[in-house]
Amino acid sequence: MSEKYKIYKGGLFFVTLTVVGWIDIFTRREYAEEIVHNLNYCSNKKGLEIYSFCLMPSHLHMICSAGEGNLSNILRDFKSYTSKRLLKLVEEHPQESRKEWLLYLFKYFSTSNSHNSNLQFWQQHNHPIDLYNPNILKQKQEYILMNPVMARLVTEPQYYTWSSANPDCSVALAEW
Repeated sequence: MSEKYKIYKGGLFFVTLTVVGWIDIFTRREYAEEIVHNLNYCSNKKGLEIYSFCLMPSHLHMICSAGEGNLSNILRDFKSYTSKRLLKLVEEHPQESRKEWLLYLFKYFSTSNSHNSNLQFWQQHNHPIDLYNPNILKQKQEYILMNPVMARLVTEPQYYTWSSANPDCSVALAEW
């Protein structure tokens, strides 16, 4: 594995967690709220420090660290737990009009991954980018802030519900 995508203890990283096939799943409030709930759990119980985030329809960007903890393990556990929860929510959602299609795709993507036995929700990799350089940090902060604007989901960053740019953001953010 390349040194480029290595997480080390005490580092600050830009990570992206992507749904397989870039499926737009977080268009439903219930699914996005599940991510927020679990981000807060990882912050409160596992030591995840989130400085900036944006939950887009098919992926999650974060600038984060784990203090004295192991960020790789926290992200692994987060992805494992949220995938199970979100797949269950899709299966049980009474108004999910795309249920059969979504489950078909999650099954399809699991066939190319020997680590999954049935369904796969998240892509395997997180591609952590080390933010040791202040210029890179500033660039990634701006990217997270402007991602929903560039995608034309909102006209101003603070209007996007699922972002740390929103003053009513419900994710517990760490102090810079």
